[in-house]
Amino acid sequence: MTVAAESAVGAASLVQSIDWLAIAPPTITAVVALIVLVADLFVPEHRKPLLGGIAIAGLLAALLSLLPLRAGDRSTFCLTNDAGVCGYTADHFALVIQLLVLGGALLTALISLHDSGKLPVGEYWFLLLASAAGAALLPASRDLATLVVALEVASLPAFALVGLRRGDRLSSEAALKFFLSSVTATAVMLLGVSFVYAATGTLHLTRIAAELGHVPGQLDTLAKAGVALTLVGFAFKTAAAPFHFWVPDTYVGAPLPIAAYLSVVGKAVGFSGLILVTVIAFPSYREVWGPVLAVLAALTMTLGNAAALRQSATRARSAVRLLAWSSVAQAGYLLVPIAAAAYAGGDRIGSTVAYALMYAVVNLGAFAVVVLVARTKPLNRLSDYQGLYARRPLVALAMGFFLLCLAGLPPGIIGLFAKVTVFSAAVDAGLGWLAVVMAANVVIGLYYYLRWTALLFRAPEAKAEPEAGSAASGSGGGASESGGDEVAIGRPPTAVTVAIALTAAAGVALSVAPQLVLRFAGTGLF
Repeated sequence: MTVAAESAVGAASLVQSIDWLAIAPPTITAVVALIVLVADLFVPEHRKPLLGGIAIAGLLAALLSLLPLRAGDRSTFCLTNDAGVCGYTADHFALVIQLLVLGGALLTALISLHDSGKLPVGEYWFLLLASAAGAALLPASRDLATLVVALEVASLPAFALVGLRRGDRLSSEAALKFFLSSVTATAVMLLGVSFVYAATGTLHLTRIAAELGHVPGQLDTLAKAGVALTLVGFAFKTAAAPFHFWVPDTYVGAPLPIAAYLSVVGKAVGFSGLILVTVIAFPSYREVWGPVLAVLAALTMTLGNAAALRQSATRARSAVRLLAWSSVAQAGYLLVPIAAAAYAGGDRIGSTVAYALMYAVVNLGAFAVVVLVARTKPLNRLSDYQGLYARRPLVALAMGFFLLCLAGLPPGIIGLFAKVTVFSAAVDAGLGWLAVVMAANVVIGLYYYLRWTALLFRAPEAKAEPEAGSAASGSGGGASESGGDEVAIGRPPTAVTVAIALTAAAGVALSVAPQLVLRFAGTGLF
């Protein structure tokens, strides 16, 4: 063979075919983000609400593109010399997380519609869609380079979204704290990834798993350090204690729809990445990450519940703070099956995915109610929910249902089912001590969830005279603490009402057939 022919063959071997259908969900989201950004330059100010409609239509199209992929058997960006090693895999695990992420972004868009006019509209919708595109890419990533890029594409727009309310001190501080903690996490993670690459010579997760099984003795310490640092980076992203310190202030300072987005989509991104690196890439080091994740799970749920328990009903923005600390506690529950996978196999991961689906539905519903209440009660205190049933009975019933699901009590059967599956995963893996810690924390959580639920149905307090200088702050939770505590606003926005109705209907449907969640969520990855 001539040199020219050899060069042609070598060049041909570098050409990869792209399965556009497999990558459709994140691609559609990213393309619509660019369309919104360009359209913002030409759309007149009075027509800016059209951008929100374009964003919602794009997210719906991305969700519909999951239907042709439901078989879960497509891959792309594969090595030319090994078609079984691919950088992107649309298996059932990826599809379930993409459904969660894109559905969460869609609900966030719905509860944002009424308030996006108070923010830079084009930038807001572009950043939200860009972050959702990265979040949809991550669960299908099967090499560390794509994984890190997807994680940063999901995270970087989120910094700007948190601080998008110009001139708001709380928003700026929240964005700065979120940025610094996330950048630190990324730096630590990249250092770990570089160590893993140096020890194995590859970035593909399946090949890393094969190479880590027989790392030379002189590189063993380097490989273990790489595994540990990578896990620390993801611990920041999942808000696992003691790396959770950024959560409460970030949620309080962010616009409420973005706090809802971070609590669900941001958590899904962190946990899906953690699952991929631990169970697929690092199974040979399970004796390292298994006990560490078990301890982190116990610490995270305990600190989260203890802090949520201490929230005062009359403190400004205490409703959002309670949901923030609740999300930290829920992160602890989500870590349990991942830790159990180190002892009893990767099939335990289905419990984490099932719990994440339940949590996403009911937590987004709870935030949608908080957005609705914040329109008339901008200080967003727990005491502002007293007597909600007398004012808006259907909204109060929906909120009570969401809180009972988070607590794991009937009629929120899906919440009870999710907690039982996580508890079973710990018991089956021989982690009895962790199951005991979880049971104690569930009891602690019952108190503050039931306390909030009880407030909904109490008789409303006598209406006090509004203080001078009261002003609405919208749904951002950034009202001045010295301002008034009530603002008269008309009928609730249709989009927020639709979001509450959708999440309530989804929660009821999942409670009727909870076994379908585990069956659907536990397929395809292992």
